[in-house]
Amino acid sequence: MRAHQIMTKHVIGVTPHTTVQDAANIMLRCHVSGLPVLDEKGVLKGMVSEGDLLRRAEIGTGRKRSAWLELLTGIGRAADDFVHERGRKVEDVMATKPITVDEQTPLDEVVHLMEVHAVKRLPVMSGRAMVGIVSRADILQAVASMAREIPDPTADDNHIRERIKRQINMTAWRPAGFQVWVRNGIVHLHGLIFDDRTRQATIVLVENVPGVKEVHDHLCFVDGYSGYYVESPEDVQAVS
Repeated sequence: MRAHQIMTKHVIGVTPHTTVQDAANIMLRCHVSGLPVLDEKGVLKGMVSEGDLLRRAEIGTGRKRSAWLELLTGIGRAADDFVHERGRKVEDVMATKPITVDEQTPLDEVVHLMEVHAVKRLPVMSGRAMVGIVSRADILQAVASMAREIPDPTADDNHIRERIKRQINMTAWRPAGFQVWVRNGIVHLHGLIFDDRTRQATIVLVENVPGVKEVHDHLCFVDGYSGYYVESPEDVQAVS
């Protein structure tokens, strides 16, 4: 999946000369946490977000620094903060070098950029023109609207079993002595695990194999130092 497939195309924006108060009101009215800043030709000049409006003198949230700290950080930094906290226009508070993506940027790269740069949205560009924005909300929508897998005509029990074994063998955390039994799409897992986190990883892997209807966990946890073992929670519950 790529950026253009999930992005919001009709984007509300502001100009560098939009007032900070108007930008805040637009965010509230439109239920968005950030806005692209475009000049009169529609060229992207920056991004303004709710985070840019947190430190404001008029609501008493401006940064308070001692004289020695201002001396340490430099007069330039103090001047920047003054403009950011008291500036009246969007150009005074916006991020001027926004991280952008191309229409064809894969979704995994989009997510990576959001994580690395701690941003919630990325403008989507076609050349120099902004054609949309992809946000965390768009990604969440993509997850929520994912269709269930298309039935696989080859997903009989034997195929399911072989697929599970093949995929498990490709992992670094595969259970020891792993065995899998499948009947009518219902899967039973057997083997030894030495870190209980691999139990959930194994179950999730199997749940994602086409044709699997239900998964039963019989994986036994073994302590690597003492040799002490514990049956799966499902088996313990069945006994009790």
